[in-house]
Amino acid sequence: MKFTYQGYDKAGAETKGSIEANDEGDATQKLQKRGVFPTSIVEFTETESAPAGKRRLLGSVGPKHVAMMARELSVLVSTGTTVVDSLGAIERQATDEKWRRIVHDVRTRVEEGMTLHEALGVHSGTFDAVFRSLVAAGESSGNLDEMLGRLARLTRRQMAARASVIGAMIYPVLLITVASVVLVMMMIFVLPRFEGLFETLGAELPPTTKLLMGVSAVLRGYWWVILPVVLALAGCGAFYLRTAGGVRFRGTFAVRSPQFGKIVRSLSTARLTRLLGMLLDSKVPMIDALTLTRQSMSNHHYSDLLAKAEEAVTRGESISDAFARSALITPSTCEAIRNGEQSGRLSVVLVSVAEYLDEENDATMRSLGSVIEPLIMILLGVVVGFVAVSMFLPLFDLTASAGGGAP
Repeated sequence: MKFTYQGYDKAGAETKGSIEANDEGDATQKLQKRGVFPTSIVEFTETESAPAGKRRLLGSVGPKHVAMMARELSVLVSTGTTVVDSLGAIERQATDEKWRRIVHDVRTRVEEGMTLHEALGVHSGTFDAVFRSLVAAGESSGNLDEMLGRLARLTRRQMAARASVIGAMIYPVLLITVASVVLVMMMIFVLPRFEGLFETLGAELPPTTKLLMGVSAVLRGYWWVILPVVLALAGCGAFYLRTAGGVRFRGTFAVRSPQFGKIVRSLSTARLTRLLGMLLDSKVPMIDALTLTRQSMSNHHYSDLLAKAEEAVTRGESISDAFARSALITPSTCEAIRNGEQSGRLSVVLVSVAEYLDEENDATMRSLGSVIEPLIMILLGVVVGFVAVSMFLPLFDLTASAGGGAP
């Protein structure tokens, strides 16, 4: 079987290519022996609509569909419905064409004799390694419906965390964008009218007014240069952030920024402990659980931390000792994990830590929004006040001068 992969080499550079392997696990082992740490491994599949002799991927869909599928499968399987019939029902009610094709392919492969987790592995871009491993654990233990229910809660929790971050930032970003557009429009269309008035009156302009007039003249006279340059810089920045160096820069900036970094570290720690706890609770071996959790982390600092934890566990050390050597995990979290290891309840402790961090993060995101919005309003008020005072100050000076010279 042929797989395509994307990942990072030991130097942190992004790499991609193809590899022949028996299955996805075999491909992962071969890549790791080469010094490649894969972030995604996808098998090429034949599709009914593809031309003969050509292969293409079915693509992937968002986590919302995956969460709904896990929940619906859990309910249907718990009532005694077979996996094939359950997938058929989900396929018939799917409205998204891409999602329907993925479910159809999974159902077809299960009908042909594949296990569910093997069929899901064909679409690793949609069903990540953690999802497939938990499904495999459910199939082997006979508790597939319970495991699917856990997966549904896990996926919804991840979606809720992402939504809380987006919800906290969308209003400030929208406010800043609208204010910036209005300010530029004022500089281009409104200030020139004042400039003509000032020239007619022959008033002496204060330094701030001259500054705004100069900026307005540059925007009006060289917009055809400024606009392409701004768009080009934005495009180059977006392209760079997608490269391996850009990904590492984003990860470093996210965890080390003064205030925002604390929130990012807390969110990432919650995700790490939740995934690791669920995998261990599902009887996944420790090394495999650490590997799967590492593959699911988007920030390379946490991926590196879990790689070091894998090495430490291989040497016989504890996870808590490996985590304690990093500033990414708080001392209280490390102490809780150490107690969980000593009591033999590590999976329960990890899930409890994740639940606690989720509650703290929700409260932090709500308070963050309530703090950021007034600060932005104050900043915009200062900017608007500066522009208004700069424009009307010459008129006030002219009026004062005329009143002072009256008999």
